[in-house]
Amino acid sequence: MSLGIPRDPRLAGLEALKTSAVNSGQAATSGFHNQNYVLPLPENLARLVDLPVGTSVTVRIPRTDALSVVIRTWQNEAEILRAVKSVLPHVPQCLVEGHGFAVHSYVEGVPLSSVCGNGKPVDTLLVAALADLLAGMTQVRDGALPPRPALWPTDHTDSQGFLQTLAVLADDQIRQPNWPCFGGLFASLGIAEDALIRLAERVPAMTRRPYSLLHADLHRDNLIMSYVGDPPLICVDWELATYGDPLHDLATHLVRMQYPDHQWAEVVDSWADAMKAVRPSAANGVAEDLPHYVEFERAQSVYSDVMRAVKSLEGRFDQKSLDDATAVVRRALEAGAEPLRLTHVPGEREIERILFRWQVSAARGTARPGTAGGSAIAWEPDPRVPEHPDFPYSAVKHALFLESAAPAERVFKGTAHLNTVVRVPGTDFPVVVRRGVANLHLREHGFLREHVVLRAIERSHVAVAAPRVLALGESHADYAVDTQTYSKDAFAIHTYEGPVDLGKQASHPVDGLLPHEADGLVDQLDALTEVDCRAIDAVADGGGFFHRLTEQLVELVGNLPKESWQLARFVGLPDAPRLREILSRHRVSDRASALLHGNLNPWNLIRRDDDLALTIIDWDMAVVGDPLYDLVRHMHLTPTRPEIRERLFQRWDSYLPAVCTKDWQKDWRVYRWVEIVRSAYVDLDRLVTRASLDAPNVRRAVDSYTMTLTEALGFLGLTVRRGVNPYLARALA
Repeated sequence: MSLGIPRDPRLAGLEALKTSAVNSGQAATSGFHNQNYVLPLPENLARLVDLPVGTSVTVRIPRTDALSVVIRTWQNEAEILRAVKSVLPHVPQCLVEGHGFAVHSYVEGVPLSSVCGNGKPVDTLLVAALADLLAGMTQVRDGALPPRPALWPTDHTDSQGFLQTLAVLADDQIRQPNWPCFGGLFASLGIAEDALIRLAERVPAMTRRPYSLLHADLHRDNLIMSYVGDPPLICVDWELATYGDPLHDLATHLVRMQYPDHQWAEVVDSWADAMKAVRPSAANGVAEDLPHYVEFERAQSVYSDVMRAVKSLEGRFDQKSLDDATAVVRRALEAGAEPLRLTHVPGEREIERILFRWQVSAARGTARPGTAGGSAIAWEPDPRVPEHPDFPYSAVKHALFLESAAPAERVFKGTAHLNTVVRVPGTDFPVVVRRGVANLHLREHGFLREHVVLRAIERSHVAVAAPRVLALGESHADYAVDTQTYSKDAFAIHTYEGPVDLGKQASHPVDGLLPHEADGLVDQLDALTEVDCRAIDAVADGGGFFHRLTEQLVELVGNLPKESWQLARFVGLPDAPRLREILSRHRVSDRASALLHGNLNPWNLIRRDDDLALTIIDWDMAVVGDPLYDLVRHMHLTPTRPEIRERLFQRWDSYLPAVCTKDWQKDWRVYRWVEIVRSAYVDLDRLVTRASLDAPNVRRAVDSYTMTLTEALGFLGLTVRRGVNPYLARALA
């Protein structure tokens, strides 16, 4: 016997309508957030909403698989629609809300996208109608709208505050919820975790404009052309509406409508004219401030476009789908590069590889081979590195599978490599999968293969704390027999030399070495003299290192791109022939050769708790040459207090063989000057090209460029050109 309260038959009618919509099998529109079904009203619901039986309505059902890729000011669209109705009576109305769905009135007409697709110019009359529509939204009373969140600016004319709020909301509602899943992917693409927060901090002062209701998602799919033409356009899907500077609505409209470039000015002018007719102050400062809103829209769109692109690969992981997703991501990164301060936009091939690896790892290997879930990353070992007893080939494949599923805090992007830390089940230590960053034109590069150097150190059994090479090879799809379909992607796997607890960050001596660390570094430089260099570089010998070093610098200068060279000449730096002439005046003594790391900056040194004190990583710039150079270059790249410099030199002179240290007192300053000159060119080039500016060692170097340039010109016997501001390089960047 049931003792419950009788069920309201109208609720049963609502549930029946929802069931009918789902079972109809046809969605009128399938958006990113809702499935919209157009159905006739049944009799019981027609009486409830006071409409004729059979009237078409739209049943809106939220998608359960929708990503969090938009900013939402209000959660209830029905409240927004009620507020808008008095000014825009033709917008849809929420007739009734059920559990997990809503029934809206149906707008008769066709979407603008059906008759005028993205990228095509919009007729001038329609542009004017759109401008009137946006201007008309300013007439909705503030008091009719739902309350805003607490973080909203209290001054409802503060344009700067509104844009800052949008950037913070984008980080809070889009970036943060998705970071645990997609953070590793974004890090691989070069997007910093705090990119949106930094964007908020850079918002400049702007003209004040009165706040109003904004649609905030006015694109071609959300604009319905009515059959009768009165009004000519009706906007639907108000769930993303907000309250703020009306210039934001214009910016999102411009970007999401995908107008051709030549029509932007027409749309902006039409909007300004329409706005001046109803709220003149809202059109103030358009030319100056619109670019800031456009940049924000493109910045936040990077997150949604990337996530939607990889989501599109689920269930149809074929080459065409991968190509389409790659193109979407590339366009998004190019558009958002400036506002997000991306220093390197990956090329299509690099993006394709990143998406492929991420999709395979994200699929967790649950489906059949040849599908997204069953695709595994196969690999071909490089015979130069045999199977390692501590890390068999089966572990390599597992590491590659886990690589792109790694969270963002385990993905490290340097100047030349993308490093991903993973822990393979059954292996007692974490490893790092190391891949070259594609399409980088590095001005400085090594001449020895990193795996050769590391294996030589390991075989020598010297007291040098360095990673071990566990594997070397090329990865690809396990079902791709045609390498033109899925090109091979070179990688190396090293032991990870950071904390065993992957939740902790590695510590680097970014402010300089402590006394015991200085001792540990010298001890390892001494141990490097015991490595058999003939197994690494049979050509290099003790003579001529300084000449080779300066010739490499001259070649670097000669190969600078036109833009960098023009600026170098403008600030007074000599061209390659003149530089060669100046450097040829200097000599250093020949010393016995040894293996050099070549790039002992603080981020290539990891603190450890034993006598060695430091682990040395990133050996890709290693070279065989004068041991004095390695020590002096370290002092150039690392803040070094006078007492630490003295300690380094004294221990180095005492510990290394005499053939490696003779005449160092007269030669070390020459190496120091050469490195300052090198930095004057390299750092200027980085400022112009913005290459690798996200790497902390590079950021530190370019921040002190004024001092570097002055010192370099002094060594070269030149002076800074009168009236030249060295920070011009930063402006030109």
